[in-house]
Amino acid sequence: MESFKNKALEATEFIRAKISARPDIGLLVGTGLGASVESLEEVMSVDYGDIPHFPVSTVVSHQGRLLFGNMKGKPVLAMQGRFHYYEGYSVKEVTLPVRVMQLLGVKTLIVSNASGGINPLFCAGDIMVITDHINLTGSNPLIGPNVEEWGPRFPDMMQVYDPKLIAIAENAGLENRIRVQKGVYVGLAGPSLETRAEIRFLKTIGADAVGLSTIPEVIAAVHGGMAILGLSVITNMNLPDNPRPCRIDEVIATAEATAPRLKAIIEKVVEELPNAVH
Repeated sequence: MESFKNKALEATEFIRAKISARPDIGLLVGTGLGASVESLEEVMSVDYGDIPHFPVSTVVSHQGRLLFGNMKGKPVLAMQGRFHYYEGYSVKEVTLPVRVMQLLGVKTLIVSNASGGINPLFCAGDIMVITDHINLTGSNPLIGPNVEEWGPRFPDMMQVYDPKLIAIAENAGLENRIRVQKGVYVGLAGPSLETRAEIRFLKTIGADAVGLSTIPEVIAAVHGGMAILGLSVITNMNLPDNPRPCRIDEVIATAEATAPRLKAIIEKVVEELPNAVH
């Protein structure tokens, strides 16, 4: 754990030397959603491969860049692309960027992902505000010795996603005439996608959407005391009684088409943030 802590500190110092202000807000975007953070002004950009100890994105459509700039007049640190357990990284490596954000002073994390819809009332292209999640990844980034200055040994998970941020996101959808759903996100390890029997099981236990990311980063953010907003772009529907193969190029295309609407919601949340959670 000491080695991981030192790696986070070294990566933090590298980034701190390149940015002009402390970021209060962190953005972490997923598959096909890189355009949702491209409204940043006065952008500083650095490739993940140039940051000490940072993993490198290997998934198609993950640009693999860290951005720092202003959104609605507020300093924001944004990740264009994330890392996944299924890429071969440990869950601690997956969450390294969240620890760096925490050390840089980020208090609010907005995380987005591409996910498969399980709720039959959803449609591809919908944006689902995450109200809760189910961790079926089989792991947890907090396993091992606890770093006390980062957070408590047993962080409470009863209200992971901030209700005020959820309300702002819903209002942003209404103002922009964007179809916004709410629901429970379930995270799996991947990279194989779900069988029909697995989808039936996930629906039975209360999941509305399923994906292969987000859970580790969110757990680390909760541990670090951040307010969290989760947004899932429904890129395809997983309906076991009407099965249709899921193609990654179609997932990316749907995510990219939805990115401008996601951007509108994120911008509104950022605009409203000072009175929301601080």
